[in-house]
Amino acid sequence: MDSPLPYGSWPSPFRATSVAAASPRTDGARFVGDDIWWGQTMPSEGGRTTVLRRRPDGSIDDLLPAPLSARSRVHEYGGGAWTAADGELVFSEKSDQRVWALTPGGRPRPLTPDDPSARFAGLTWGAGTLLAVRERHEGAPVPARDIVRIPLDGSAADDADRLVSVAGGTDFVAQPAISPDGARLAWVAWNHPDMPWDRTQLRIAEIVDGRASAPRTINARGTAALQPVWTAPNEVTYSDDPTGRWNLWRADGDAAPVALAPADADTGGALWVLGTRWFGALDDGRLVAVRTNGADELVMVDGDRVDPLPVPIVAGAAVEDVSTTRALVSGATASGGAGLWLVDASDLGAPTVERLAGGSNGPGPEWFPTARSITAPGPHGPVHAFAYPPTNPEVTAPADEKPPYLVLVHGGPTSHVGPAASAKIAYFTSRGIGVLDVNYGGSTGYGRPYRDRLRGQWGVVDVDDVAAAATALSDDGLADPSRIAIEGGSAGGWTVLSALVRTDVFAAGISRYGVGDARALAADTHDFEARYLDGLIGPLPEAEPLYIERSPLTSADRFRVPMLILQGSEDAVVPPAQAEAIRDALVARGVPHAYVLYDGEGHGFRTAETIVHALESELAFLGAAFGFDTPDVPELTLD
Repeated sequence: MDSPLPYGSWPSPFRATSVAAASPRTDGARFVGDDIWWGQTMPSEGGRTTVLRRRPDGSIDDLLPAPLSARSRVHEYGGGAWTAADGELVFSEKSDQRVWALTPGGRPRPLTPDDPSARFAGLTWGAGTLLAVRERHEGAPVPARDIVRIPLDGSAADDADRLVSVAGGTDFVAQPAISPDGARLAWVAWNHPDMPWDRTQLRIAEIVDGRASAPRTINARGTAALQPVWTAPNEVTYSDDPTGRWNLWRADGDAAPVALAPADADTGGALWVLGTRWFGALDDGRLVAVRTNGADELVMVDGDRVDPLPVPIVAGAAVEDVSTTRALVSGATASGGAGLWLVDASDLGAPTVERLAGGSNGPGPEWFPTARSITAPGPHGPVHAFAYPPTNPEVTAPADEKPPYLVLVHGGPTSHVGPAASAKIAYFTSRGIGVLDVNYGGSTGYGRPYRDRLRGQWGVVDVDDVAAAATALSDDGLADPSRIAIEGGSAGGWTVLSALVRTDVFAAGISRYGVGDARALAADTHDFEARYLDGLIGPLPEAEPLYIERSPLTSADRFRVPMLILQGSEDAVVPPAQAEAIRDALVARGVPHAYVLYDGEGHGFRTAETIVHALESELAFLGAAFGFDTPDVPELTLD
């Protein structure tokens, strides 16, 4: 097709249904004997998380029959909802939050009591011991959390006293690791108002009579240590950021910790979910690790020597498990295809890599845009982003037209995006809509000074940074400045709404479960983030004037451009009342808009039906807002 076609209306092989099918996420992986197990979300099955098994002959079967789903609600984000223990699958079941055990091919049996107040996550098996992070909602403002030992024989299912509290005493605990001889425990702890990327304590204790005794903190005060791993009976390797970068450190007994192969890159990130792992130790002492500086890479650390591994992951990288000289790593490639890889480093000079899960992300690679890393000048310092130009091998772009762009704002706000052209990004770029994915100040992946840029400045730095990145794109002649839209979810939705009332850069906005009222968020949100705003804006009640000033709803009279609002009915993080207040403000102002409430969805959309409808609605909305046809999706009427 050689004749030019208007941007936004290009014919594309990408359908919302194929994007939904390409959206399964890997949720942990384990070596289990000669098998490999991994968790995977199933959008076509209501978003449940199953556990798949790959046998040595390459065959794959499902270990967790529907409707069972390995999903925890600890911190609401969960993580580490399953592990393998003595060949059994142990998992936190979504429906009742109890821990269950399942022998492949058998029936599940409960390991914890039927207690509606209890939740379990971060399941860990080591030294013949099953550990978990327990969260108890018993009416107190702050749920009690501790690390518990769960008997694998099921004796605690009917006797709660058999659940032994091994460690606690802080508002939060995470990433328990038991030493190979079972004599010591290491874990991460922190207290309100800190978040785990602000300040944590890496604690180590002897286990006496089944409990952690006289714990000591080994990281420096004011750092955010993560992921303790026992690399010898009295030696712990972990990640910490006293230099401003999360690097690897090693503590041996009472000796001062020593840095391992320090780099201007991060081996670590925001601990949103409890199962995240950024490195693993092979039996010979070498470390397989993630390093992030904008993009992710996998490396092998051997003393002071660091060698890249031939794994094509550039975003979302995690080291899921290690065994002897092998490692399981997950993440996304430059073309956005998420998957799981087996790295075998038995040949010291030439490690081999095999892709185990994930595959085609849609049509051929010629349909996927190549990410362009950009650094734009901003009022608070440089702003990092990845630009994806319109890409369609069958269409000629109009010579006298600049393309519309969709600016994506990630959530968190302490999160990170890498240069991976997901199927969703290609859904837009293949139709002639460019995408700009922004790591505004506050994002991880660029060191502590960059993420600390947002401290006390949420609603200011993030807004200025996304506006600066979008403006740089149009100033370079790459985008039509009159057709730049902005989209984000959760904290990203706050930035969308704030940018629409505080700048004139964006001509349309899409908010997914976005925050419109900071005071309401502080009052209504769950405990994990209950004090998050202390660092992002300031502590209440002292900072209440700032909460009012910066909340988009305070400036609702400035909403003027078309908006699409997408919301889940069961969102416990940002309740629907926030979205409905924005909708009501748009109605009062007569601003064109559409509001869609998805029944049964929470904070983030999981079912294939919702993913499809939301994506088609976004495309139709952009067409309605910017005046181009979108013939392959249902028309969206703006009220």
